[in-house]
Amino acid sequence: MAASLPTLASLLFLLLAVVSLISPSQSATCTSQTFTTTNKLYSFCNDLPSLNSFLHWSYDPTRSELSVAFIAAPARPDGWISWAINPTSTGMVGSQALIAFKDSSGGMAVKTYNITSYGPLTESKVWYEVKNSSAESSGGVMRLFATVVLPEMGKTTLNQVWQVGPSVTGGVPDKHEFQPANLNSKGSLDLLRGQSTVAPAGGGNSRANKRNIHGILNVVSWGIMFPIGIIIARYVRVFPSADPSWFYLHIFCQVSAYAIGVAGWGTGLKLGSESKGITYSTHRSIGIALFTLATVQIFALLLRPKKDHKYRFYWNIYHHGFGYGILILGIINVFKGFDILQPQNKWKNAYIVLISVLGVIALLLEAITWIIVLRRKKKSGNSTKPYEGFNNGHSRQEPLAP
Repeated sequence: MAASLPTLASLLFLLLAVVSLISPSQSATCTSQTFTTTNKLYSFCNDLPSLNSFLHWSYDPTRSELSVAFIAAPARPDGWISWAINPTSTGMVGSQALIAFKDSSGGMAVKTYNITSYGPLTESKVWYEVKNSSAESSGGVMRLFATVVLPEMGKTTLNQVWQVGPSVTGGVPDKHEFQPANLNSKGSLDLLRGQSTVAPAGGGNSRANKRNIHGILNVVSWGIMFPIGIIIARYVRVFPSADPSWFYLHIFCQVSAYAIGVAGWGTGLKLGSESKGITYSTHRSIGIALFTLATVQIFALLLRPKKDHKYRFYWNIYHHGFGYGILILGIINVFKGFDILQPQNKWKNAYIVLISVLGVIALLLEAITWIIVLRRKKKSGNSTKPYEGFNNGHSRQEPLAP
């Protein structure tokens, strides 16, 4: 019995230590929170359902004036917290955000951002007028205070979005994590009834899934299969034993890349139609150019003259020129897509490694092909072209344009 007392005391001490480590934001509810610095009282408060966050607010319908206090712990001590209103949708894109973080001097700053994309943030004016704003930080928790004037008189239900982030670089909040709690930090807010509801999980997740599908389809088509098809056509055809297999492999890669790319292009159009006022001009323009060039390129199969036709030379110029144009534009647009989607770095790095491996393979095959061609030239003494190869099943060789 006596021996068990120290053990019991140790367990009690451990329990007290664990309890003491729980931050105030984790153990408190909004009804127990007070504001000693502002001494302001709010009409309503809600424990928000994700990111361990809390919202206090008062609303004056006669002046369409909303006062809020948003409380949350940033993802890391030098991170940021944000509360936003989205006047057009339920997600992050389109939201009009107030973001609080520590500035370079160590003081707290509150800035406004019109979230138009998933790229880097730029401070800007927002949908509502900000009459005053401030923030404070203590005990690992940040508190954001603001009074705003809503432009739509009589509108008492809002789409709200809240978020926490890990860091700030050069006065600009860095991207937040994409865990379920981060993705589900949105809902509606009834200003007069004092109620908040969670946004349906399907909407945001469905949109995120569409973006991911759009990205995957286009990386696989323009970013991987199309380059492989070009490598096959340029280098594999040099080997007599590969004839006519190289031709069918080339056709398979390019037709498959086109079909997958068109599917990706279609999902992009759908996403664009669902994102009114949000455009990625360069990415969209390159996508349209890719679709147009690739469609014309597919018709090359139907318009290809015979190898001894007088127009075959011009057809080769058109076919090769369009092919290399699609290759360059496709890879550029893949990286444009990465910049827009902002996925985890491992995905972008994986693609960089993959496309680099394909580039190294192409350089090695380039060297090998030149060696083979020069040897053939030396033996035959009548070849004037740097490449020669078999022509998809025909019995004699045909010069290839570089």
